Amino acid sequence: MKSNKKPYFRNRIIISQFIMSKILTVGTVAFDEIITPFGETGKILGGSASYIAMAAAKLNPDVGIVSVVGNDFPDAYLQKFTDRQIDISGIEKLDNEKTFYWKGKYHNDLNKRDTLVTEVNCLAHFNPVVPDTYKDAGFLMLGNLHPAIQQSVIDQMTTRPKLIALDTMNFWMDTAWDDLMKVLKNIDILIINDEEARQLSQDYSLVRAAQKIQDMGPKYLIIKKGEHGALLFHGKNIFFAPALPLEEVFDPTGAGDTFAGGFVGKLAQLEDVSFNAMKNAVICGSNLASFTVEKFGTERLENLTKSEIQDRLQDFINLTQFEIELV
Repeated sequence: MKSNKKPYFRNRIIISQFIMSKILTVGTVAFDEIITPFGETGKILGGSASYIAMAAAKLNPDVGIVSVVGNDFPDAYLQKFTDRQIDISGIEKLDNEKTFYWKGKYHNDLNKRDTLVTEVNCLAHFNPVVPDTYKDAGFLMLGNLHPAIQQSVIDQMTTRPKLIALDTMNFWMDTAWDDLMKVLKNIDILIINDEEARQLSQDYSLVRAAQKIQDMGPKYLIIKKGEHGALLFHGKNIFFAPALPLEEVFDPTGAGDTFAGGFVGKLAQLEDVSFNAMKNAVICGSNLASFTVEKFGTERLENLTKSEIQDRLQDFINLTQFEIELV
């Protein structure tokens, strides 16, 4: 008997128990010093690779970092990675050099910040060397670095990863345009914020910007909009993931990198790089990022439990789930 019920759509998310592919992340492992209306941190663990790796490791146990630190970088911070089974054989420690250091102060609304100090230090001599054990990694996440350095990592991979994701920023668009255009042709997905998307495309409309950026090389594009969520583009397909409304936000530093780590970690867990899988991965990345902002630095990620992740994932489902009849 044919049903008289009208069809409806229901949002859903895939939860997988299978974890297989290796993830390699390349970026900064650094000192951050953060000032917000809620306090000051002094020097703490920071850097794009730190957040990416810790987030990805929540979903996949085989994560490696390629980065550089100075001789002032404490072993206790390296231990934070190894305690979470993150491979640090690709982190080079340079003698007679200091670690990259950034100090910033956030405004009252936390959407704006001022950079007070940037000391490049050992990062000026960063020549990434991918460990042999990660040259066949299935997933490569290139954190925000000079695009020529990002390309050098791609060139070291013995087999092309299933997915190459890349983050960049306005500074490289201003100072290393040709190198950026080269590396964009060799990646699968670009992860940037709305301001960066507009500058890269020279178009204010994010829909048109996405089309222009995909013409530069990436088949997929994620545009992060901070507390307003994230947009995923592939051709004419668009998916929007909201950010979870939170009672308290202490420190937005690293939220975007946490998002990227959670996104790649979920795809590696699913062993799937389709658009539908990326929808799930965007939600998982947003989920982990919502924890990061609750404490300073990596503190919340370090102590985050699987049950907390699952419970908040349900909050995301409840936030976005609906049924609608087609008229």
